[in-house]
Amino acid sequence: MTRLFFALLAGLLGLALSLPTTASAQDGYRLRPGDVLRIEVLEDPSLSRSVLVAPDGRVSVPLAGGIRASGRTVEAVQTDLASRLGPNFATAPTVFVALERLADRIPSSGGGVKAEAPTIIIYIMGEAAKPGKIAVAPGTTVLQLFAEMGGFSKFAATKRIQLRRTDPKSQVETVYKLNYNAIEAGSSKSGNTTLADGDVIVVPQRKLFE
Repeated sequence: MTRLFFALLAGLLGLALSLPTTASAQDGYRLRPGDVLRIEVLEDPSLSRSVLVAPDGRVSVPLAGGIRASGRTVEAVQTDLASRLGPNFATAPTVFVALERLADRIPSSGGGVKAEAPTIIIYIMGEAAKPGKIAVAPGTTVLQLFAEMGGFSKFAATKRIQLRRTDPKSQVETVYKLNYNAIEAGSSKSGNTTLADGDVIVVPQRKLFE
């Protein structure tokens, strides 16, 4: 147990040192949508994961639910998460939270900068293998995105995936249901749905007997 603890601590320290100095200090840094956090729970490695700070400013963790992250420090999120996970363990769990990746910053439009290929931004939330903010080519389909995000975690409710799309003019959100099992079996064509900029894919956590 001691060896595992120090190995975990060393890994998190290496992660922190790899980030830009202004953010890796973390003491004064306030999280924002698009940032990605790395969560490690020493007593239950199955809960360890990378989570995206969603557009609504929250992160979602099994057994803890949604936790407000935007505008808070990493330390505050870590304390909140440990408190929420506590009732699920016989003793207080050892929880580490670190800033894994900063949200993409919009580059300045200075002269002489080579134009990049056009992309659209898709947000992946919940029980995906690689949740976060993904830039893909226009015309990318749902099934192609599933491949980009590396599939799903073992907690994923793959029959209840959601595609959430907000109309840019009316700001009305429409929720489309996606059944990956049916897509994989070829009985559903929803995997061919073309994604739009700003779409959010939500992969819910599987229920106990699901």
